[in-house]
Amino acid sequence: MKGLAALLLALLSMRGVAATAYVSDELVLGVYAEQNSQGQRLATLHSGTRVETLAQNGDFTQVRLSDGTTGWVKSAFLTTNEPAVVRVKQLEEELDQRRATTPALAEAAARREMERLKSELAAKQSELDAARALGSAPIIASPPPASGPLAAILAAAALPWPLIAGISVAVGLAVGFWLGYATLARRVREKFGGIKVY
Repeated sequence: MKGLAALLLALLSMRGVAATAYVSDELVLGVYAEQNSQGQRLATLHSGTRVETLAQNGDFTQVRLSDGTTGWVKSAFLTTNEPAVVRVKQLEEELDQRRATTPALAEAAARREMERLKSELAAKQSELDAARALGSAPIIASPPPASGPLAAILAAAALPWPLIAGISVAVGLAVGFWLGYATLARRVREKFGGIKVY
């Protein structure tokens, strides 16, 4: 994996295109003026620090820091993948932002709902007051008449139970007789080629 990252960095440096790389997780990395760890230390980088790769030579990669400092680091400690430290920090910031806005949003939604309920209560109260002023009971709106299959079910519900039971038995017997006859006719056709009626 590290060899693949080093190969990618080498290909990018040969093309002369600057690329983004990150210092890998759980690491403190020194930036040196020379291509070895013996030269002057220019800076110290921590995990997740973003650097720009400029060139690669052997085990070292030349990088540019955000403040413009240019130096060399060991290539094995760089990765092109965003490290978990950076991603966790971004997720924590997003979570903090959501926590900051959630109570305000919930309060605003509760306030709107309360206003809606108050206006609905006021309308009902005025209807009740008007009905009392007329000396009659409040008028309750009847539901709209049903149509389609619902109308047939409601109409059947209005019939007396003995009639419904009789109709159900008759329909059940008719369907049963028809299914029995159809089954018998199919079996006879399969076995004998049909039924002759004399």
